[in-house]
Amino acid sequence: MAKAKSTFDLPRVRNLGVIAHIDAGKTTTTEHLLYYAGAMHKLGGVDDGNTVTDYDQEEQERGITIYSACVPFEWAGYTINLIDTPGHVDFTAEVERSLRVLDGAVVVFDGQKGVEAQSETVWRQANKYGVPRLVFVNKMDVVGANFAKTLETVRARLTPNFEDHGRPVPIVIPIGSGGEADSRTPFRGVIDLVTMRAKFFDAGDLGKTVRDADIPEECLDEAKAYRAEMFDVLTQSDEKDLITSVVLDDKEPDHAKVRQLIREQCLAGKIFPVLSGSGREHIGIQPLLDAVTYYLPSPLDRPPVVGTDPKGRSKELTRKPDPKEPFCALVFKAAWHPSGNRFFLRVYSGVLKPNMRALNPGKDVKENISKPFHVHADPARGLEEVPEGPAGDIVCVVGLKETATGDTLCETAHPILLETISFAEAVVSQSIEPDSGADRDKLGLALEVLQLEDPTFKVKADKDTGQTLMSGMGTLHLEVKKHRLERDFRLKVRVGKPNVSYREMLKAPRQVEVKLDKLGDKPAFAELKVSFTNFKSEKPVGVFNVVNTDENPVPVALMAAAERALNDALQTGELGYPMMNAQARILDAKFDPQLSTDDAFTAAAIRAYRQATEGNVLLLEPIMKVTVSTPTEFLGNVIGDLSSRGGLIEDTTSDASGRSEVMATVPLAKLFTYANEVRSLSQGRAAMSMEPHSYQPAPDEVLRQLRGE
Repeated sequence: MAKAKSTFDLPRVRNLGVIAHIDAGKTTTTEHLLYYAGAMHKLGGVDDGNTVTDYDQEEQERGITIYSACVPFEWAGYTINLIDTPGHVDFTAEVERSLRVLDGAVVVFDGQKGVEAQSETVWRQANKYGVPRLVFVNKMDVVGANFAKTLETVRARLTPNFEDHGRPVPIVIPIGSGGEADSRTPFRGVIDLVTMRAKFFDAGDLGKTVRDADIPEECLDEAKAYRAEMFDVLTQSDEKDLITSVVLDDKEPDHAKVRQLIREQCLAGKIFPVLSGSGREHIGIQPLLDAVTYYLPSPLDRPPVVGTDPKGRSKELTRKPDPKEPFCALVFKAAWHPSGNRFFLRVYSGVLKPNMRALNPGKDVKENISKPFHVHADPARGLEEVPEGPAGDIVCVVGLKETATGDTLCETAHPILLETISFAEAVVSQSIEPDSGADRDKLGLALEVLQLEDPTFKVKADKDTGQTLMSGMGTLHLEVKKHRLERDFRLKVRVGKPNVSYREMLKAPRQVEVKLDKLGDKPAFAELKVSFTNFKSEKPVGVFNVVNTDENPVPVALMAAAERALNDALQTGELGYPMMNAQARILDAKFDPQLSTDDAFTAAAIRAYRQATEGNVLLLEPIMKVTVSTPTEFLGNVIGDLSSRGGLIEDTTSDASGRSEVMATVPLAKLFTYANEVRSLSQGRAAMSMEPHSYQPAPDEVLRQLRGE
């Protein structure tokens, strides 16, 4: 593996993510990026189970990416921190936390299938964080690959309002498409529209040798048309007249100025440069690497990171990506390791130095940081110690005690609290228990480790049955966790059938007053006036917020006990499910110096919650967005089956290849076995994907069943 640079030149740094729908070719593309950059000496393959970034046994066996992997390498004098992310919706948290700290992204699309369900999800996530991105149309060698059609699906489904969200602009187009058997002009190279030169890649050395050539005669008209389109878009926002006058005079513009204009508009979110190639056939990867250095941002090109003063002295603080600024970083991932848990940090300002003592302002604790490291994709290859972690870098530290994903680390003398990372709520749960009672404590510790690594994986005890329940984003998510317990922690476990993770919601706001004068048979005192309300949130997740009034004279410890009790109650709900979008606000409180205790205020808060929720709770069930791709002849079967599951058909599309796509919203409770059943409806030829969509009121019979009525 290539060594990191000893000097860190911030303008020549690229923090890059590779994101896509499952099976679009992210990992294969990533392997080629590393191979051509010299960061690895042997090209791995997903089918062979020996890729660098899919190092985990579970990933190799399934042929999918589960864990985001960070690999530093160099290309053309640039330092690139590359993160390969999962495409399966069950592991969307890995994408979310990666995009939170990255500066740019490459979005990979299947040249045959175009935009797929998870493509939309990762695109929205990139929009959320304002991440500039390149589009790479992969698999141009497969039967049915169509660059123009894929480009059209990107425009129609991802950038319909390009004035607001940018537009895709081809800059590297394919020469031919498909293989020898299905095309008179099979895919064999690419055309760079900036230089108007063709590039061919030597299969004999796995594409390492790139041959520059004239554009084939049969491709020249198409290349000119795409180039005219590129110039038309670029000149609409060419305020500096870098190329407009030259283009209008029908002269050849300076290539460096064309690239400068593409870069400016890419960073501004006005365009998404589009390239093409095939990782499997070793075509088009070096132009993609060049485009990363030409067009994606360095840390200096991104806005200063914004945070708040943890002491409340001012509303907003900023940190520039400058080593001279006070140090601050965001922990975007934690990973278990036998020799000490590893924490991945994006350094936003200042410098992380060895033997540093950093503040975690969200938890008001200090952490000792012994050394910063760069991490190879495969943990078996160990850590590479680096002298420091300067602003703009992604580094790893080992052995933090109190810190978790989403936490800020900063200088103690200059505290700042960065916005944490928000994750979707778990929608599926299963009971889990050890085969042997002697392993119960060991299982509990292992589950804590898995929760540390994965914010979308939750564990709790069922208050009625006493069972341990693990919850996650889908059945595959939980299956992977079970295998981790068996393989990494050497535990034999039993799991129950998957169950829906419901949510609860207040039917109406309610204000209650409670007065407690006894705890058991002993005198006590606590008096609370609490308002319980709903509030709207853009995200379909529970938000728990307990607020205390500033003028309340009650001792802080007593109020804290009441707040903790209300917070816990909101997260467990009346039926054992978290309350969604609920807020409890303590409006007033009274205490007695002799009779008031933490326990009394805790009991009063619980009583207030029970009064507020009695007969006032609505049960919500998760609704999934389901996308099914099927031969058109089976379309009726698929639509009928989705409707029988309580699904609402949102849209259907068909294409000339004889395939149709159905998009529907369906209750999760009806979908646990759907992946297998949809194949039987289509003679094994349909494929489906799903992702969380919303929460809606559950049928009355579900509520009665949960209450045992």
